[in-house]
Amino acid sequence: MQFGFGIGPDTSWMREELTQYGVEELTTPEDVDRAMKEYKGTMLLAINSVCGCAAGNARPGLGIALDQTEVKPDHMVTVFAGQDKEATAHARAYFSEFPPSSPAFAYFVDGEIKAMIPRHRIEGRTSQDVANDLKMVFEAFPQKAE
Repeated sequence: MQFGFGIGPDTSWMREELTQYGVEELTTPEDVDRAMKEYKGTMLLAINSVCGCAAGNARPGLGIALDQTEVKPDHMVTVFAGQDKEATAHARAYFSEFPPSSPAFAYFVDGEIKAMIPRHRIEGRTSQDVANDLKMVFEAFPQKAE
């Protein structure tokens, strides 16, 4: 990681770990609203984080899940907790019945929250465990956008 005066760690690689799978970054509240309103069908929202369980379990777990299942979300998006703070807070407003958690995964069908994988289901588990949870969610809601 690179540190400099007034600059935190370089998080670009943490973002790329998700965007390499085709996950779209939502960096503003407007981006979040657009995705929530325009994306029909199934949508996975990954709440990214700089913590070790995001690096060791959450981001790799998503990659494993996508490799191991034929049933994938119609859309995949991400906000970065602690980095894109306004976008993250705005995204969390769409599932405010769940306490804030990062990393985490929220799963929507036509804009309605259907499943949540919070930090306590990620931290202390393996990336394969996280992948298994994600695959279970994908397969439980296999709807395709029309």
